Amino acid sequence: MSDQPPRPATNENNLLISAYTAHPESPLLAISRRISDSGCNLIEARLATIGADVSVLALAQGPWDAVAKLEAMLTRLEREDGLRLTWYRTGTKALQSELLPYVIEVVAADKPGILFQLADFFDRQGISVENLQSMRYRAMQTGAEMFSAQITVGIPSSMHIAALRDDFLEFCDHLNLDAIMDPMKF
Repeated sequence: MSDQPPRPATNENNLLISAYTAHPESPLLAISRRISDSGCNLIEARLATIGADVSVLALAQGPWDAVAKLEAMLTRLEREDGLRLTWYRTGTKALQSELLPYVIEVVAADKPGILFQLADFFDRQGISVENLQSMRYRAMQTGAEMFSAQITVGIPSSMHIAALRDDFLEFCDHLNLDAIMDPMKF
């Protein structure tokens, strides 16, 4: 009997791709075209303009030979088009039916370390951060530098939600953060 993990099903080979280029160019068309041309399927994608760059994070899935073909295409794309690319093979995300999805929204006067303190709070509680978007902006009326974040977390179903909410809001009050914590609505 072998101790090796079972090989994935034929069409369950995954490649996680990160692509970056200077704004206003976007790597989305080039990446999605290569995924399609290789015989893979684009399972999930995220695009964001951050600073002076546009980034695309894409998860491609397909048979092992199609993923290998995609890797070769990405090597050529990086060399010929000057995109900054990284990629690696990954697995599929395990089902987490014991986690309850909640959305956290935070707004505050900007100061260093807010995002770290939020991430640290959730980590100490054993809560996984599933998605996060944060930004800094200038308030229209006052011109004050502001921080805003929207965080999707997975809360273990065994956790007492009301107690967690109280702890989180107390934590935010201590840091002078305006925050809400609501169940995700689909």
